[in-house]
Amino acid sequence: MAGEFRVDYAKTPDGLHIAYAVLGEGPTSLVYLAGPPTHLQLDYEEPLIRRYLDRLAIFARVVLFDERGSGMSDPVALSDLPTLEARMDDLGRVMDAAQVERGNLLGTGAGCPLALLFAATYPERVTSLILYAAYAALAGDNEYRIGFPPTLLDQFAAGVGTTWGTGSMLELSAPSIDTPSFRERWAHYERSASSPGQAEAIFRRNFVSDVRPVLRSITTPTLVLHRNENLMIPIALGRYVADHIEGARFVELEGHDLPPFVGDTDAVVAEIEEFVTGQRSAYDIDRVLATVLFTDIVDSTKTAAVLGDRRWSELLDEHDAIIHRHLDRFRGRAVKSTGDGYLATFDGPVRAMRCACAIRDSARGLGIEIRAGLHTGEIEVRSDDIAGISVHLAARVESKAQPGEVLVSSAIPPLVAGSGLTFIHRGEHTLKGVPGTWTLFAVEA
Repeated sequence: MAGEFRVDYAKTPDGLHIAYAVLGEGPTSLVYLAGPPTHLQLDYEEPLIRRYLDRLAIFARVVLFDERGSGMSDPVALSDLPTLEARMDDLGRVMDAAQVERGNLLGTGAGCPLALLFAATYPERVTSLILYAAYAALAGDNEYRIGFPPTLLDQFAAGVGTTWGTGSMLELSAPSIDTPSFRERWAHYERSASSPGQAEAIFRRNFVSDVRPVLRSITTPTLVLHRNENLMIPIALGRYVADHIEGARFVELEGHDLPPFVGDTDAVVAEIEEFVTGQRSAYDIDRVLATVLFTDIVDSTKTAAVLGDRRWSELLDEHDAIIHRHLDRFRGRAVKSTGDGYLATFDGPVRAMRCACAIRDSARGLGIEIRAGLHTGEIEVRSDDIAGISVHLAARVESKAQPGEVLVSSAIPPLVAGSGLTFIHRGEHTLKGVPGTWTLFAVEA
């Protein structure tokens, strides 16, 4: 993402500040409505979200913002949460501040009703409308049987109020990335974006929003994208939106994760880019066989709380130095830090396992335990990142590991016969987001 990340503010007539940022310098503007609660700074700092935004910023000037009462924007009382009309006014002011006279709107999830209403009300300001995981209404009725029972939505909102800030919603919203390390990161994101009471109030407001009456009024070219196994927002809701907007194009994507930055992000971005620009960029994607390693510090949140910010930061630096020293020693490639762990690849499973064991042993010298998970399979290499089912599988294996354990999938032991390494059978497991049942083994070293 070229340039320095800078947060600016649009001011509303009632004196509130709406935080926004502009990424990229593309020839067309893409205004991103992620749906609250969000946090701009953490969007930029979270590797998965940043990679998604980086891809969008290749072909567009991306404008993103925190709605009032969320993230870096001014807080509001629970009784003063903005209506859809007020949110639409705030969107217009952000576009004015970002110098977007006319642009493409990209609505995601709870951002879709806002995008739909704005496009119907101000068609002269919207070049195209892209909706991902769209819905016009969530609550069902006699004429809208694909919606959820209102009592179920009420129960869900109450659950948000009691579990917000724990990351537990990932179990439904992003099962393929629901690992202990990412759940901790996402819990921090939630706490930074909103308080539990605010989050519950926002969800309740979203659950009663209904923009079905405006769909027939939309004349803007519209693309509706939806993953076919989305549990949070079923695909039938997206199809309904596309069916009721004249000329809308509906694209069914594979996957069950709600966030577009999880799973096959490239498929999402490719559809958006083609719709906005008329063409798809040729990205450098190589498929190679590799052993994928995920590591994670056990009880990192508790340890950080005990040590305090300064000592915890120092400990992370020491931990990272250990990781890089052993990766160099065993010819591993560091892909990225996950905050309290690492994602790395190797060209051979034996080196990968010996490296994981060496990292674990050295970490104990710092007074911490790590867990590690490995899988060997085909991955997609894109610039400085990797993707594919093998990456998700390795993350899932790591999530099953006990403190101090190096756990591997059943793909690895047959590849290392004669290496001198021995394995302990850890049983059959179903791994979230990964088809089939997998036998896991602990490395005895």
